[in-house]
Amino acid sequence: MYSYKKLLYLALLTALAVVLHMVEALIPTSIIVPGAKLGLSNSIILLTLVLFDSKAGFKVLLLRIIISSLLIGTFMTTSFYLSLAGGLLSFSLMALAYKYLSDKFSIVGISLLGAVAHNIGQIVTAYLVINNWGIFYYLPYLLLFALPTGVFIGLTVIHLEKYLRLNFKFTQEFN
Repeated sequence: MYSYKKLLYLALLTALAVVLHMVEALIPTSIIVPGAKLGLSNSIILLTLVLFDSKAGFKVLLLRIIISSLLIGTFMTTSFYLSLAGGLLSFSLMALAYKYLSDKFSIVGISLLGAVAHNIGQIVTAYLVINNWGIFYYLPYLLLFALPTGVFIGLTVIHLEKYLRLNFKFTQEFN
């Protein structure tokens, strides 16, 4: 059973992830790599994984995808399924890496893994929708964009975690 404190933190993290996703939706996409995004809301998902556990991170991810798509008007559209597939694959690999390989991967490495997996999940889903192998030619460009954004998100999570643990006495009491 969740404590009220944990539920409050997860609700705040979900709201923050939704807001970041909405703000990012307002930013024009890259001209160099059309459709490429920074993935700002993914920093909150990874932060939730680090501060709590994979179960909490998974809930925040699903709620972020559903709430954001309802607010933007893309619920149950192709965009929703692309986001869901990318998010699920990305989170699954990040959660496994964090749990079993955290001695080999830093938070930045786990974030990079998530960024790459997110793009792969979206491209595979796009292929299933349009049934055209040509979509895979786009993957190297997305992956090239994923490298700096994955590093940025990882560094952001490291600093956010440090700040929260120091200033809010955020402990492992919720795990």
